[in-house]
Amino acid sequence: MVQGALNLIPEVPIRRLVELAQYAESVGYKRCWVYDEGLAARDVYVTLTAIAVATNRIELGPGITNPYTRHMSSTAGAVAALDELSGGRAFLGVGAGGSLTLDPVGIDRHRPLVAVGELIDVCRGLFSAQPVDHRGEFTELRHATIAYARPATEIWLAGRGPKMLALGATRCDGVMLDFIYKPNLGPILESVRRAGADTGRAPRISYSTLVVADDATMAVARRHMTYRLVDSPAEVKQAIGMSDADATRMRAALADGLDAAAEQVRDEWVHPFVISGTVDACASELGELGERYGIDEFLVPVLDDRGAERVLQVVAAALGL
Repeated sequence: MVQGALNLIPEVPIRRLVELAQYAESVGYKRCWVYDEGLAARDVYVTLTAIAVATNRIELGPGITNPYTRHMSSTAGAVAALDELSGGRAFLGVGAGGSLTLDPVGIDRHRPLVAVGELIDVCRGLFSAQPVDHRGEFTELRHATIAYARPATEIWLAGRGPKMLALGATRCDGVMLDFIYKPNLGPILESVRRAGADTGRAPRISYSTLVVADDATMAVARRHMTYRLVDSPAEVKQAIGMSDADATRMRAALADGLDAAAEQVRDEWVHPFVISGTVDACASELGELGERYGIDEFLVPVLDDRGAERVLQVVAAALGL
């Protein structure tokens, strides 16, 4: 059975995010991720703490955080403290970070594969509750310890490129595939599982994309495909007919906000990344994807709180939660 999860982007008051997490828990969702979008949203760990206090069962973690905007030990400490507060419900989601998070604070995504790998190593070491010495390219630890950490704290990686996904398959508990160009989903899953098997691992798979069953949700999709499209691999941009000039215009428009950038997005660029159609058609596609690809978790990105309960309800029904 495919488990249900939600990923909240904290662009609305935290009280509203808590309501959505409580609703998701009540209808059977197992995990709640919270986007770490830096200055573009509420603080991820303040939001996760509020949700932890207001819920009882749902698992909680950043979805995703990056290796650049915080010291890596601070990330490990925040997740360990969240885990303590929530009674062992915390996990860590990591990735390279995107334009929406890094551009406004002037951070270049320098050597992301090395940086994310180092974040995994540092957090895995500190979650062991044993002293850690580490001298890397981005971080140094000198006999550092988080004495109250839980060694079994899971680490998940979100990525798109083959090397980043292989990193997740070989060194993490799970891989999250976020807004993947759907024609590539099967080959990507095959490569992830093969990379894991080569090192004796069987990473779990979380697949995340929007369920678009009305015009309002398509408008949300256009806004949030902006930064994803500009960060997409060149071959994907070419496949959907998006030129370098299109990407340059969209990236420049992002400086004026998501609404401005969304004006540069064509619907035909969006459809290959989302599940769309009538409610029944979306439910059918969800079921088909889960069965065909052996997905462990479908992760609903809640990018607009208006009508969010309805979307969560539709997905819950489709998954049989």
